[in-house]
Amino acid sequence: MTAAWIGNPLNSLVVKKRSKIGAVQYYEVLVASKNYRGGNLIYSFDGTLVSGNAVTVPLKSKTVTAFVVGMVKKPVFKFKPITELLSERPLPAYCLELAKWLSQYYACSMGEALSLLAPTKTLAKKQEDSAVLTRVSEQKIDLSEPLTKDQASAISKIGGSKNTTTLLHGETASGKTRVYLELASQTLKAGRSVILLTPEISLTSQLERATNQLASPVRTFHSQLRPGQRRKLWLNILESREPMVIIGPRSALFLPLPNLGLIVVDEAHEPAYKQEQSPRYRTARVASQLGQLAKAKVVLGTATPSIDDYYLASDKKAIVTMTQPAIRAISAKGSGVQIVDLKDRSQFSRSPYLSRELLKATSEALNAKRQVMIYLNRRGSARLILCKVCGWQLLCPNCDLPLVYHGDQHLVRCHSCGHKSAPPAFCSNCHNPDVIYTTAGTKAIHDELARHFPKAKIARFDSDNIRGQRLNELYDQLHSGKIEIIVGTQLLAKGLDLPKLQLVGVVTADTSLALPDFTSEERSFQLLYQVIGRVGRGHGHGRAIIQTYHPDSPIIIAAATKDWQKFYRHCIAERQNFRFPPFAYLLKLSCKRASSAGAAKSAENIKKQILQLGLAVQVIGPSPSFWSRRGHYHYWQLTVKSKDRQHLVDIARQVSGDWRIDLDPVGLL
Repeated sequence: MTAAWIGNPLNSLVVKKRSKIGAVQYYEVLVASKNYRGGNLIYSFDGTLVSGNAVTVPLKSKTVTAFVVGMVKKPVFKFKPITELLSERPLPAYCLELAKWLSQYYACSMGEALSLLAPTKTLAKKQEDSAVLTRVSEQKIDLSEPLTKDQASAISKIGGSKNTTTLLHGETASGKTRVYLELASQTLKAGRSVILLTPEISLTSQLERATNQLASPVRTFHSQLRPGQRRKLWLNILESREPMVIIGPRSALFLPLPNLGLIVVDEAHEPAYKQEQSPRYRTARVASQLGQLAKAKVVLGTATPSIDDYYLASDKKAIVTMTQPAIRAISAKGSGVQIVDLKDRSQFSRSPYLSRELLKATSEALNAKRQVMIYLNRRGSARLILCKVCGWQLLCPNCDLPLVYHGDQHLVRCHSCGHKSAPPAFCSNCHNPDVIYTTAGTKAIHDELARHFPKAKIARFDSDNIRGQRLNELYDQLHSGKIEIIVGTQLLAKGLDLPKLQLVGVVTADTSLALPDFTSEERSFQLLYQVIGRVGRGHGHGRAIIQTYHPDSPIIIAAATKDWQKFYRHCIAERQNFRFPPFAYLLKLSCKRASSAGAAKSAENIKKQILQLGLAVQVIGPSPSFWSRRGHYHYWQLTVKSKDRQHLVDIARQVSGDWRIDLDPVGLL
C-alpha cells in the first residue's frame, strides 16, 4: 500500500506548526488527477511543508500533482515520499476552497476538480522557455482619451455596487474593453491582480494589444503552450510578489493568482465558456463563486447576454447598460442592414449561395480597398428540413422543435422527446416538392468567392485551420486589411474589431434556427447580432446583408434592428411556458454503446432508476442523441428537469461512471 484514505477531502486547511528543517515529516495531500476518485493520501517529506503547497507524488506507475492539506502523525502502513516540492509559496486559500465547491456543485470527484488547478495536464520536467512571457504589438487603446458618458457611468456603478458579479450589457462598439481597462487599472493600483477571460485562444491577441499600456506585467495562459511553458508560467504567477494581468480562455480562471481583485468574462454569452470534460462547469458561474471567495469584483461583459444570466441579474439589480457608441462613425452613408429572401431564386442567378446584392456589395468594398466578411454558422451541414419556395420548416408535433433528418435510416427524429416519422415528400404548407435537407459549408463558399474575385486575398477561418493559419496567428494581417475577404464560422462573431471591415454577409441565417434545441433562437440572435456588430464600429460606414428563408422571423428582425428587449421578451415567455432555464434546472445524461438497441435499453433502465427515487423531477426521453452514431458507437440521451437543483446533483451522484453527466448544459444537442 502506497498511501491511505483519510476521509473528508478538505478536513483542515490549518497550517501545522513548523518542524525542524530536514526532519522527515508526514503530510496529508489532495491528489489532482481526473483518474483518481479516492480520498486524501499520506506521503513523507524530508522537511517542512504548509497547507496549500503544490507537490508531485507517485501514484501507482505515474507521477501526479498534489496539494498539501496539513501535517499528520507517522502512519502505521507503508508510504512513499513526495517526489518534488514545486514551490515554497502555497496556493491562495481560495483555490482549494473553489475546488471543493466545484466537486459539490457539479457532482464530480475532488481529483477532477483539483486537476483544473494543476500546472500541467501531464507534468513535465522544469525547462527554461522565454516564450512564456507575453510580447504584444505597439498598438494601444489610448487611456488618455475622455470616457463616454456610458463608460464613466458603468465604471462608477460597477465599482460602487454591493454585488460581487455585475452584468455589463454593452452594445457592440460601445467601448466595453475601455471599461475593462479602467477597472483593471484601478485594481492594479490597489495592489490586486486581474484576470481577463476570452472565449477563444484566438482572441487573446486583441486583448494583449488592449492591455499593452497597463503598468503591471501581462501574462497569457492557454492550452497551446507547451507543458514546460505552462509549468514555468504557473510557477511565475504563484511566486509573483506584484500584481499582474492574466489573459486567457476559461482555464486561466484556475491559476494560483495571489490577491485577486477583478475577473472580467468578455463575450460572456459564448458557449465556448462551457467546459465539455468533467467537471463540466459554466465559466460565468465559477467566476462568480471565485469572486465571492477572493472578495473580487466579477464583470460579465456582452452585447447579447444569455437569457439565464440576464434574468438572474435583473432579479438582483446587477445589470449595467451601455448603448452609446464609443467612437462616432465617420459617415453613416451606406450603413445599415439589408435582408435578402433566399426563396427569391432570381436573386441567385450568378451564384447558388451568394445573392446578386451580396456579390455587388463585395465588389464595391474591394474596389474601395475595404474588407469583406462572409459568415456561416458552424453547423452549416445541419440537416434542416425546409421548403425553398415558402420557407416552411418541419417541426416536432410534441415539442415544437425542428425535426432532424437521418439519412442512414431515412427518417426524421426529435432529439428532445424521441418522436420519429418518415421524411416529407413535399411541403405541407404549399405542397411543393422542392424540400431541401442540407446547406453549404465554408470550403464551398471560399471556392465560390475565389471564382468571382480571383485577385482578392481570401482566408478561411474555422475549426479545420492548421497551425500557422489560425485567426490569432494571422490577426495582424486581418487588422491591417491585407486579408481582403474573410470566410468563417462563429469565431468571426467573437469580439473582432477590424478597422477596414466594410461589409458583412450572412450566407444562411436560418441554420441555427433549424437546430432541435431550446437555445436555438437565443444562439441565432446572438450570432447574428454579434456578426452584424463587426461593422459600423466608428472606423467608417458599414453594411450587413442577411440571406434568409424567413425574412419575417421575429428573431432575425430583432437581430437586424438590434432590439434586444423585444427578443428577450419573446424568449423568456417561451422558456417559462415550456419550463426551461431559468425556470428549471437541467441535467443531461448520455451514454454510448456498441449497438443502438443496447444504448436504448441502457437509457430506459436509467430512466426507471431515476423515477424510482421519487424526487420532484421530470424525465424527458430517452431518445437518440443529435449525433446518434460516431465511429463504432451509438449514443442515446435523456434530460431531467427540476426546480430543485440538489435533486439533479443527487441523481448525478448515483449514475454509473460510464454515463456522461452534464449539469446545467448550454444546450441539449
